[in-house]
Amino acid sequence: MNDRQEDSLVGRGNRDGAELFRDWFESLNDTAERGESAAYVFVMGSFNEILKAFDMPVVFPEINSLQTAVRRVAHEFLDEAEDYGYSPDICGYVKADVAVQLRGGEHPMGRIPKPSLAVYTNACNTYIKWAEIWQRMYDIPIFTLDVPGTRQAGGQTWPGERRFEADRRYVEAQIRELIGVCEQVTGNKLDIDKLRQTMGYANEMSSGWARVLELNRSHPSIFNALTDGTIFLGVANGLRGTEAGARYFRELVEEMEHKAARGIGTLTEEQHRLVFVGVPCYPIFRRFNELFTEWGGTFVSSTYLWFASGGTNRGYQYDLAKPIESLAEGLLLFVRDAMDSMFHQYAMVRDMVEEFAIDGVVFHPIKSCRTVSTGLADSRRALMDDIGIPSLFIESDMMDRRVVSEAQIKNRVDAFFEGLISRQQHSAPIAGTPAQSGSVEEVV
Repeated sequence: MNDRQEDSLVGRGNRDGAELFRDWFESLNDTAERGESAAYVFVMGSFNEILKAFDMPVVFPEINSLQTAVRRVAHEFLDEAEDYGYSPDICGYVKADVAVQLRGGEHPMGRIPKPSLAVYTNACNTYIKWAEIWQRMYDIPIFTLDVPGTRQAGGQTWPGERRFEADRRYVEAQIRELIGVCEQVTGNKLDIDKLRQTMGYANEMSSGWARVLELNRSHPSIFNALTDGTIFLGVANGLRGTEAGARYFRELVEEMEHKAARGIGTLTEEQHRLVFVGVPCYPIFRRFNELFTEWGGTFVSSTYLWFASGGTNRGYQYDLAKPIESLAEGLLLFVRDAMDSMFHQYAMVRDMVEEFAIDGVVFHPIKSCRTVSTGLADSRRALMDDIGIPSLFIESDMMDRRVVSEAQIKNRVDAFFEGLISRQQHSAPIAGTPAQSGSVEEVV
């Protein structure tokens, strides 16, 4: 491979992902301009495979909302929803979407079509109340799929076990009911072969995403889980079940394997490998990441890549010979895994620390989302007591810049790295003496 070919390969995933993302929003804009509607879904259990089989445009309101924050206009949308009567304590994603609806679909990425159907799971309690807003606004059918979660930490069940199969059959019955609703809304019968095709594309994407995550064990890490990972997530959700999405992840694997084989890292000099727990700080997204990279820190993995990927991270492969049954099994695994990464993230983060050779963990509870943030302080304490990993606990928000203080965050990040470096220096062996383990201490 010559230098020109290598230059075009490295960074291709970010370039192509951004372009696909813009194309996707452009297609939604075209749908709105034609006066057509779309299915509204959420990232945890999106049913994209089924909806794409019905050729339904799909809108992810969570993604729409975070884009307003990334583009630094979220405050305008939040203010409008609050003026309309929504409390400042309500999820920022919900309020930004309400403002989008009040504006007739106006959005920084183009017009968002109105819903004809809302489909969601119980993975987040906000999903249910959010969909009820659309039902009141547009008098549309809404469909809740109840996915049984993990009954207790460490009490997971798996395919083949009696309790898992009971849950799978429960989910399957609801999926068959959803198919009937889609047939009523679209006026078309389900094409089972087309469903197999969308599931086949999802299989390719899922195996690619799992491989990309695995490759970030490399030293240095080959992508930043916070910044690059958000681009990958956009494609994983918006283009799930499509040929373009499957092709993107095949090519992303090619790029990441190339970088891993040649030691091409996301930073020129990687000094600290970090895990991110929570949802990113989108109002100062770029600067938030720079506060860590300026110290040579990069996010090698995150819980966000798990629960916000719609299950793509698991690498699960549908059995196309039994599409409905397999879809139910996959959905049960996906949504349960997403909920576990929020409610029982302690064990997941502990495994990441060892698997990815992590130096520190950053916990980021946010004002807008109690579902993600509740219990993070306890998880942090348990992790420190168990393995003594240095950690940082910073609070801000994913949407509302009014509660985001860059100066305060910077002070805490700087103190975290100063403590981390001091700890590493004290634990480093002196020539001729055995290494001493670092003390278990709270860094920040």
